[in-house]
Amino acid sequence: MLIGGRAVGPDHRPYVIAEMSGNHNRSLERALAIVDAAADAGADAIKLQTYTADTMTLDVDMPGFVIEQPGSLWAGRRLHDLYDEAHTPWDWHAPLMARARERGLHCFSTPFDDTAVDFLESLDVPAYKIASFECTDLPLIRKVAATGKPMIVSTGMATLAEIDETVRTARAAGCRDLVLLKCTSTYPATPENSNLRSIPVMREAFGCDVGLSDHTMGCGAAVAAVALGAVLVEKHFTLSRAEGGVDSAFSLEPAELAQLRTETERAWQAMGSARFGASVAEQGSLQFRRSVYIVQDMKAGEVLTRAHLRAIRPGFGLPPRELEALVGCTVLRDVKRGTPTSWALLQRQADPAATH
Repeated sequence: MLIGGRAVGPDHRPYVIAEMSGNHNRSLERALAIVDAAADAGADAIKLQTYTADTMTLDVDMPGFVIEQPGSLWAGRRLHDLYDEAHTPWDWHAPLMARARERGLHCFSTPFDDTAVDFLESLDVPAYKIASFECTDLPLIRKVAATGKPMIVSTGMATLAEIDETVRTARAAGCRDLVLLKCTSTYPATPENSNLRSIPVMREAFGCDVGLSDHTMGCGAAVAAVALGAVLVEKHFTLSRAEGGVDSAFSLEPAELAQLRTETERAWQAMGSARFGASVAEQGSLQFRRSVYIVQDMKAGEVLTRAHLRAIRPGFGLPPRELEALVGCTVLRDVKRGTPTSWALLQRQADPAATH
């Protein structure tokens, strides 16, 4: 899959997306600074969210429109108020995308309804992200798929059957390039609830690459996901958690995003392939294996005893497995302490069985 000309897949280092979400704190200046910080940290893309409070919900106080979930970061907040605070104004999209292009970043967004898709198409975004909560919104899936742009679909809360329906719908509507994201839809998420072993199962079940939308703290889950085959990692990103914001509590700061970029690439590089024996890089280290050396000066014709021999480093002598077989052999020439053993140096003792 290509996003803005950048290949995304198992043969390429993990694609890192910095999710701005509502961390702009209603300041375009701060939003532009987040784009710059993401570029400085080595991200591949900055991602926005495209909605308004009115396209997301209703401005009412009825049951269900107020967050009552115990322990939620947003407990007691009205949905409409929360989305009004967190949304990225649509007239910011163009300047943010322009800044991203200047900094070598891809910039795309998560649309939440048809009007957002139409707006983002007018900006010619290189890809689309579907949020976990919209994973089962099949009309939206069809609308996005029909653009022909790459789709990145979070699957938090979705059953295998629901993911299958989403994938089939996207494919039927014209989506050719699709990455599914393993996601845990809690904020923040805990490592215990991440269940990253789902990644290879999803790849096998749906025949497409899989990444991680990660709401845990730090980069440990992302590194583990890459080891399990994730080709893409998305993390919420802020300039400073201490400065607050609707998503700041589970967002990475710039130094942490830089570490994520480095460590996920290292994990990808370290996967390599299944192989054994000394690699090309290890050839020079073979000399530091143990081998059998003669550790006392000896005259030609003397017989080796156990006291004459030791398995030591370096590795230029016979391997340690031959040590006992060397006892009783005769040296054919004078040797000094520190001489590596070799069969050319020795006359083997006669085999008693050979004389009968």
